[in-house]
Amino acid sequence: MWILGPVGFTAPWILLGLVLLPVLWLLLRAVPPAPIRRRFPGVALLLGLTDDETETDKTPWWLLLLRMLAVAAAIVAFAGPVLNPQVREPGTGPLLILLDGSWADARDWPRRIERASALVEEAGRDGRPVAVVRLTDRPEPPAFQSAGAWEGRLAALAPHPWIPDLRPWAEALPEGRFQSFWLSDGLDHPGRETLLAALESRGPVTLFQSPRPVLALRPAGFADGAVQLTALREPAADAVTVEVLARGLDPAGIERELARATVEFGAGSDEASAALSLPPELRNRISRFEIAGVRSAGAVSLTDDSLKRRKVALIAGRAGREQLQLLSPTHYLRQALEPVADLIDGSLQDVLLASPDVVVLADVARLTQSEQDAILDWLDSGGLLLRFAGPQLASSDVSRMAEDPLLPVRLREGGRTVGGAMSWGEPKTLAPFPEGSPFHGLPVPPEVSVTAQVLAQPDPELGERTIASLADGTPLVTRKAVGQGQVVLVHVTANAEWSSLPLSGLFVQMLERLAVSTRPTAPDAADLAGQVWVPEVVLDGFGTPRDAGEVAGVAGERLAEGTPGPALPPGLYAGTDRRVALNAVGPETELVAATWPDRIPVEGLEATEEQALKGAFLAGALGLLLIDVLAALFVSGRLGSGMGAVRGAALLACLALGAGEARAQAETNPPDDTFAVEATAEVHLAFVQTDDEQVNRVAEAGLRGLGLRLRERTSVEPGAPMGLDIERDELAFFPFLYWPVTASQPMPSAEAYSRLNAYLRTGGMILFDTRDAGVGGGSTPEARRLQQLAAPLDIPPLETIPQDHVLTRTFYLLQDFPGRYQNAPVWVEAAPPDAQQAEGMPFRNLNDGVTPVVIGGNDWASAWAVDERGMELLPVGRGYAGDRQREIAWRFGINLVMHVLTGNYKSDQVHVPALLERLGQ
Repeated sequence: MWILGPVGFTAPWILLGLVLLPVLWLLLRAVPPAPIRRRFPGVALLLGLTDDETETDKTPWWLLLLRMLAVAAAIVAFAGPVLNPQVREPGTGPLLILLDGSWADARDWPRRIERASALVEEAGRDGRPVAVVRLTDRPEPPAFQSAGAWEGRLAALAPHPWIPDLRPWAEALPEGRFQSFWLSDGLDHPGRETLLAALESRGPVTLFQSPRPVLALRPAGFADGAVQLTALREPAADAVTVEVLARGLDPAGIERELARATVEFGAGSDEASAALSLPPELRNRISRFEIAGVRSAGAVSLTDDSLKRRKVALIAGRAGREQLQLLSPTHYLRQALEPVADLIDGSLQDVLLASPDVVVLADVARLTQSEQDAILDWLDSGGLLLRFAGPQLASSDVSRMAEDPLLPVRLREGGRTVGGAMSWGEPKTLAPFPEGSPFHGLPVPPEVSVTAQVLAQPDPELGERTIASLADGTPLVTRKAVGQGQVVLVHVTANAEWSSLPLSGLFVQMLERLAVSTRPTAPDAADLAGQVWVPEVVLDGFGTPRDAGEVAGVAGERLAEGTPGPALPPGLYAGTDRRVALNAVGPETELVAATWPDRIPVEGLEATEEQALKGAFLAGALGLLLIDVLAALFVSGRLGSGMGAVRGAALLACLALGAGEARAQAETNPPDDTFAVEATAEVHLAFVQTDDEQVNRVAEAGLRGLGLRLRERTSVEPGAPMGLDIERDELAFFPFLYWPVTASQPMPSAEAYSRLNAYLRTGGMILFDTRDAGVGGGSTPEARRLQQLAAPLDIPPLETIPQDHVLTRTFYLLQDFPGRYQNAPVWVEAAPPDAQQAEGMPFRNLNDGVTPVVIGGNDWASAWAVDERGMELLPVGRGYAGDRQREIAWRFGINLVMHVLTGNYKSDQVHVPALLERLGQ
């Protein structure tokens, strides 16, 4: 190949044809021949006459130049011009390609594979054997094979979520000479100098390294009431801002972005921090943090129990004595839990409304029946009730003859001293915690002693309910399950009156093992030792969480080292009492750039791609020849005649054919059809626009949220919600309309009512929502306006929705239809008077039509509403009850849409067995 600047020629000898261009110029100048001038007197008779056809006496110079350029372009085209030709020096001997293969490579991994593929392809052309190694794999001698054997295997390689240890690779290299190409991730790894020296001793080394910065995220911590985030980068360059996303499960169990924080790197700074303040409910849902737009395990930080602060309610049976804070029943509990939990104070009824994870009753003996019922309902949903004994419990008759529902065992009567507790001559120490106890493995300090306690009544279940005891076998801590939750009783006080347990570190560890609290810092080796930790979730090199599958468990001592590797991938590891996150980047990780000796050539990952120019030069030659034809017609005077003009126009049409087709294809639909095309391209949920912009925004957000739930749970995949002007827009494109009623909404025109009635008669449904919670019995301004709006509509007789209406079972089995409000009546088309319940059917045999209207005031759009990120927009209820109310509202919306799209198909006989089973009949 002959190279001239940025252009090379694969057949340069053809360029010799350019030497003949001057000869071609002379030939073209000689055709046509120059005329001979003769004097002829008779020519005077022709003066004044015009000749329709003229012919020049010689070819114009500009036409000759045009033809010369066309010929030159053709010659250059056949010479094989190539832009950015690659100068390849044929190598000899084996070729070794090394990829660091760490999480720092993940961001540029496709380009690294492309570069490695180009090297393998080049080696194949030279007939050289190739070996490719990923340095994050276990070291083994590279196997040199043909380039064809590697071409199909490179695409299957992926980065690992840990950094390589390069020292063993220096010993694994084969003997003999070979050339090395090292694709580095740009970071300094252990053993880099040793491996580089070993490679240089076997042949030349070329380095490839990306100039893009490496970004990483340290594990999130909690301090000063906020989540602390720290991001790293290498190299430290100009000021830049990155976004850190918090991801986790929403109340419906769907993973989504829950929050985001902005981290700002200053100029020349390689580290930046940000604090993210979140409510406990949201913070406890976070499963990981990640840097937006960076696909790398180093840019992902998994969260574990250390970040999930529990909500703990503290309730004491008696107030602490004035000026004697250390004697308060909850003093030591508060000191132990404040750094690691969110504490809630108040009455029992009030704290249950906040949906706490744990309720602690310190020496509370009796509860009212309403309090007991409320806490039993809370236990059924998975709560933990932790009770401590004390003088009040010891002196009461609670759980004496029969076991109290809120105590794990019966308590003994009699034999009590001050405060009703048993006393001994010598304080008793604790026995080692048995296997099966949540405290198993915790060391028992010999200084912890008990001077008094309440005794458990011997029962057959006492042994299995005892999880801690004294040295003489007396139960100290007992537990039983209640519903999905559990009740735990500590048979001593929560302060130091009856034992020294609250004064010891064992007290905090026992609270942690009971899942009352979580530690704000990473566990140490002593906390992890003695257990096998089973991975639940592992990260791949790109930072994507995956199920651990068959990944084996690891010993706690190995996990405590905190260094990810092939036998310990980054992920979430579960023990008997907690989960621990092992991240690719640790809390002490620093990003250090690799420095290479001056003798090592360092290249970028980008390989300039060759581009053949033969087609472009041939196209240019053809275009010049076409222009030459037009120019020749013009010079000869033939382009001005009628036929010549036609020929010229035809030629110009041929030249413009391609561009004309492109313009024709680019034309859009007429503006009048834009709305119809958009509305019919996919299913859309629509709402009627009102005179209140805020109501319109909530309606749009509500249908957006309902559409999102439909996509997640059904086969219906609606597009973005659309707002309708009933005076102008066609309604037939939409199966379902949501109409929020405002008190000041103008009355539609007669033409609009005509379209509305046609829409209702042809199977459409309108959900009228007065958003007034049904108060006042229809006397609110919105309800009165609805009566005026609905009067001209052809609406059939209505009834409050019966229990056997198909809307109660279209997709979900429902009994209530709440929105942001609940308990307001919901009206639908009345069933025929002769509708009868068929034998063996759990509902009446109704027709297959769809109720044309549904009327209510529960403000469904507010309950459905989500923002552009899918987060709930408006509050609904309080705590768990509010989440449940929002979920039922979504289910009602799904039933509505499925009813519109499918009719009363759930009334068919084929569905009876499944419905009977679900209904328990």
